[in-house]
Amino acid sequence: MTAAENGHTAVVAALLEAGAPWNQQDKSGYCAGEYATASKKHEIVEMIMEWGVQAELLLGAASRTNEEASTSGTAGSSAANAGYLQQKLVYTPDGDKLLDADGEAVMMGWEAPLMEKHAAAICRGGGGHYLNVGFGLGIVDNEIQRYSPASHTIIEAHPDVYAHMCKLGWDSRPGVRVLFGRWQEVLPQLESYDGIFFDTYGEYYEEMREFHQQLPRLLRPGGVYSYFNGLASDNFFFHSVYGRLVQVELATQQLQVRFEQLRVAELGDEVWQGVRNKYWHFPLYFLPVVTHAAAAGGDAQESEQQQQQQQGQQQDGKQQ
Repeated sequence: MTAAENGHTAVVAALLEAGAPWNQQDKSGYCAGEYATASKKHEIVEMIMEWGVQAELLLGAASRTNEEASTSGTAGSSAANAGYLQQKLVYTPDGDKLLDADGEAVMMGWEAPLMEKHAAAICRGGGGHYLNVGFGLGIVDNEIQRYSPASHTIIEAHPDVYAHMCKLGWDSRPGVRVLFGRWQEVLPQLESYDGIFFDTYGEYYEEMREFHQQLPRLLRPGGVYSYFNGLASDNFFFHSVYGRLVQVELATQQLQVRFEQLRVAELGDEVWQGVRNKYWHFPLYFLPVVTHAAAAGGDAQESEQQQQQQQGQQQDGKQQ
């Protein structure tokens, strides 16, 4: 931590090479990348971030190899959210929250401004064919409807959410197709789309990565894909590493990622009343906009640099 904070690049490099965890945190909960960011040691920030991305790539590859070698095959990812799908979910009377059996928020109303921007990103001029994976409170789907879609497909895996959707009449709306089941199960029923949004619950990065493997087939030329960017939402440096990781992995599929920076309204304690854990901690949100590389405009690294620059703002309250 001290080496990173004080700009000792060679020492940081030696520590990483010797096996020091890039994501180790001190007693205050800060990692070396955060100390380097706060001290504006940009070379060290870049070094640790790149090391983190490569480490996550290696860990992911090793995990997939082990899973493929096991007799369970893909059962691991299926089991990951099986418990969630069996839980009883509850919509609060005001319709502002969807909670699981443990009181954890599946989705909350404060996300509405973000969902509005996600819908705008994937629908653009409107009138296209759109896919949403994960209904939740239905915020993004209501926004998609504002763009007069030629078709609107919704995948929802949880029986309680599906029942809620049907109660609201989504299953009978003109031009709307609701597919009940995990996205992995309904893939053969999917076509190609002008806009795709992904926001599941009870799954992890590896499941989202599996979905990303399908994007070259699912996303039409000129189309836009986006996902709820809640990866590592309790640590801004880790959050930035995951943003870089997504860029690197999607680049192998000729997909380009840029992030649009949005400011999140202050979320006071009252917003989280009745919720077991607060799942968002940043004043900024980086909205992913994914396009086929050949059709993408602008510099994909620009938003990544903005993320790094904004990390310093996250550290304002930290005592050095």
